[in-house]
Amino acid sequence: MIIGRVIGNVVSTSKVDKLQGKKLLIVQPLDMVSMNPINKPIVTIDTVGSGEDEVVMVVSGSSARQTEITNGTPVDAAIVGIIDEIE
Repeated sequence: MIIGRVIGNVVSTSKVDKLQGKKLLIVQPLDMVSMNPINKPIVTIDTVGSGEDEVVMVVSGSSARQTEITNGTPVDAAIVGIIDEIE
């Protein structure tokens, strides 16, 4: 899992049918201790209704296709939770 902050969204008017109606967000991965940005931002599918500036949990690879919203969809990263607090 990746911890990251939503920094924007992707608007795509032309895409495969299985992505129609799906919300695409840009997530900046964060270091869990310092909460500083690490690596490059990634494009994800939102499965939980998250929004800009929220800290989220992201799964990638085949795990990203295991939600009801992404099952059978060509995705590589999906937001699966909104983080309230890290202890």
